[in-house]
Amino acid sequence: MYASRSSGSGQVFRVHGYLPLRGISIEETEPKLGQQHIFTIFAPNKSFLLAASSEAEKNRWLEDLLVSMQNSKDKSDDYLFHNLSLKSQGSDEALNKSTDSNDDGKLQTNQPRSNSTAHVCWHRNTSVGSKDLAFSLESQLSGYLLRKFKTSNGWQKLWVVLSNFCLFFYKTYQEDFPLASLPLLGYIVSSPGDQDHIHKDYVFKLQFKSHVYFFRAESEFTFNRWLEVISRSTQSPTSRLKLPNHRKLDY
Repeated sequence: MYASRSSGSGQVFRVHGYLPLRGISIEETEPKLGQQHIFTIFAPNKSFLLAASSEAEKNRWLEDLLVSMQNSKDKSDDYLFHNLSLKSQGSDEALNKSTDSNDDGKLQTNQPRSNSTAHVCWHRNTSVGSKDLAFSLESQLSGYLLRKFKTSNGWQKLWVVLSNFCLFFYKTYQEDFPLASLPLLGYIVSSPGDQDHIHKDYVFKLQFKSHVYFFRAESEFTFNRWLEVISRSTQSPTSRLKLPNHRKLDY
């Protein structure tokens, strides 16, 4: 199924068409039109030239498409058609309003918006593969973390829940509704650098363009656990992060 964002005020996708998986073939394509990571989908009556943002993303698409094409041989046409949907399991689709935090550390309430996986992928020009989705369903984590914005001095203690590629922030574990949410797709997780002037143990840094957040865990064990699941949720290429006192984390 291929679609684009609607130009209207409603944050919805407009579906342009469908391609039956049984009737297509895929071919890697040489770079052209200024794009490097290209592949072509051939259907009986049309073909599509598609470009990914990176070689890793292209390979993820090719792998999932080939697996889906193979699996489609065992499914009926009605099953394939009725299971096509752009309604993803979003990070806050159950909320009427979402709140986000600006760089000065104050919470601000925004107009209703969607943080669904499809919308986040669209805005941040990234993709989520089937293996990533499977991992997100298996890896949910919650606990207290200290959060700091790049321009603030103090740390705020929050109950943090990681679910479906998104961090949700609560005052305590007893709260039913989050203060704010942070979709993680596109973020990079790393250790604070010298320029960050962070001199605390068990701190990791989340950054997407100019948006920077610091989080501090209470122990090495919880630090390692948060890094493990967040690195997968952000699709961060970082696989080794510096621990305080020159210790290193491997996972």
